[in-house]
Amino acid sequence: MSSVAIVKYNAGNIRSVLCALHRLGLDAQVTDDPRKLRDASHVIFPGVGEASSAMRYLREVGLDAVLHQLTQPFLGICLGLQLMCAHSEEAQTECLGIFDPTVLRFSRKEHLKVPHMGWNTVSCSSDPLFAGISDPAWFYFVHSYHVPLCGETIATCTYGDTVFSAALGRGNHRGVQFHPEKSGPVGEQVLRNFLALGEGRS
Repeated sequence: MSSVAIVKYNAGNIRSVLCALHRLGLDAQVTDDPRKLRDASHVIFPGVGEASSAMRYLREVGLDAVLHQLTQPFLGICLGLQLMCAHSEEAQTECLGIFDPTVLRFSRKEHLKVPHMGWNTVSCSSDPLFAGISDPAWFYFVHSYHVPLCGETIATCTYGDTVFSAALGRGNHRGVQFHPEKSGPVGEQVLRNFLALGEGRS
């Protein structure tokens, strides 16, 4: 049975993730306790907010080091994905460095609205996070910054002329720019797939 911990830090959107997990029959604990995070079978790192203030809080409470040390399946969502990268153009913020890229702001072109908000198609790889999901698939996005394509990209999305990473993956770490908790049945499948990662881990 999965024991899911949601990282408590200076960012929003935790309640919608809790509700999505509840629909899947799971009760998660929201915590910034390092011991509880280490003991969980799966850790979710969601977020809506601003990168520099979120990173400041993580460093103040020592969670930046803790998150690096976790070995169980770990999923960042939206701002959570961006904070897993090395650097963000948002307030020139040094982030966790779990993934290598720098997070970039969308350029404000005449035909593009920033933030990128609403449903968009995602081209999915064969990563287990997307098992049983059609390619392409529709997911819900709300973001002004994006991760460029890189060696850790496991799904892509196009907004205007920009092709960006809709998801990253390496080792036990995954991150998605879209909101699975707001993406209906296909988003619930992503969460189910994440919870199936690491089954049998000692």
